Amino acid sequence: MTKLFVDKTIEINAPASKVWGVLTISELNRQWAVEFSSGGPEFHLESTWELGSPVYWKGQDGTVIVEGNVTAALRNKLLRFTVFDVRMAERPKVTEQDGITFQLDEVEGKTTLHILQGDFSAMADGQIYRDASAEIWDKVLPRVKKMAEEN
Repeated sequence: MTKLFVDKTIEINAPASKVWGVLTISELNRQWAVEFSSGGPEFHLESTWELGSPVYWKGQDGTVIVEGNVTAALRNKLLRFTVFDVRMAERPKVTEQDGITFQLDEVEGKTTLHILQGDFSAMADGQIYRDASAEIWDKVLPRVKKMAEEN
């Protein structure tokens, strides 16, 4: 079966440490994570971002909507975590590359942010979910860029 990933890259005129902060600090990530709510209630990501630690996407009332675990972490360079909708009865099997991966490469104070999300082929209607996620990332990445460049 063909694997289905969202694969996007954006150039950001800010050091990797600022981009990392926009991605991992709850007060900042709530400003871009809202795009994943499809107009629903605002939510944010919470984690210590240490290898193996839980990652929670929480609504305004603290309810966990999506959960996962950090599967790779190298501060200001690489962050990967699994993503499971808690409303789904069964979790698909995942490989090491599954989930959401942020790769940051800094050269002379500018950062290339590469995101990879998937593998959606493990889900029923995976192509539909992949395409919907790609559209969301097209909104999220410019927000992350603007936030990192302004802060």
